[in-house]
Amino acid sequence: MTTTRVAAIDCGTNSVRLLIADLDPATGRITDLDRRMVINRLGQGVDATGRLHPDALERTFAACREYAGVVAAHGVGADRIRFVATSASRDAENAAEFTEGVRGILGVSPEVVSGDEEARLSFTGATKELTGEPFAAPYLVFDLGGGSTEFVLGGAEVEAARSVDIGCVRMTERHFAESELPTLGQIARARADVRAALDTAAEAVPLTRAATLVGLAGTVTTVAGIVLGLPAYDSERIHHARLTVEQVREVTGRLLTTTHAERAAIPVMHPGRVDVIAAGALVLLEIMERTGAAEVVVSEHDILDGIAWSIAS
Repeated sequence: MTTTRVAAIDCGTNSVRLLIADLDPATGRITDLDRRMVINRLGQGVDATGRLHPDALERTFAACREYAGVVAAHGVGADRIRFVATSASRDAENAAEFTEGVRGILGVSPEVVSGDEEARLSFTGATKELTGEPFAAPYLVFDLGGGSTEFVLGGAEVEAARSVDIGCVRMTERHFAESELPTLGQIARARADVRAALDTAAEAVPLTRAATLVGLAGTVTTVAGIVLGLPAYDSERIHHARLTVEQVREVTGRLLTTTHAERAAIPVMHPGRVDVIAAGALVLLEIMERTGAAEVVVSEHDILDGIAWSIAS
């Protein structure tokens, strides 16, 4: 078996993640060697100021320094590293500072991909291993990030894609930042905001045509862990879990009516998601209701895996 060792880095609005893996293009198999995440909150304040905050940049550069050591320890050359930056750095006026810092640490420049390319990478990562029942095509994959959500519909090939500016960090900052417990008015305004964005997504992507709805990223996997009642985060249990819309509605209602301390005490909750999970769950619920899906398949394989495959190809 001939494999290719790659290092994929996905820097989003809320987290920066690393995957070092051996890929076998002939079989479509991906073997993880190291997969890790740091909550860097690069999107801190971007929606309001249009700039990357100095503290957010330093948190991101600290994560990059950590990752540079891991990449070197696994012997991955610079020609097999790809650093993809998404929503926050698309929006920022001072993106050059971010680019120069990353290049100085890792030796590669971050690629600020379009929303459509982000969607295609997510689709590849999420669907490469989905074949046959109960995962029938066509798939509607959505990647619910910190600043944006990408939608992509397809089967063997991508048919349509669109990125819209709804995510757990952006929605929290827009609607839930004023109080620990959202008011009914704040929730109503957040719902209206999400629904308007879904109208935009539906202009390019038929949101009700899929046989299988696939959800990606930390909001979705965290909600899955809560539904499953896990005593700790368990990637193997969460991967390909199937959540009903009723389960997601119940968890969303609970998260919208609990304090920061109560959310922090949930066993599967990452500390960096405590203050944004309620808004993220609301976006998830609105997506399920809009698509009419009875359930969502949760995938731990997402844009990070898609980036890895893009290096090999």
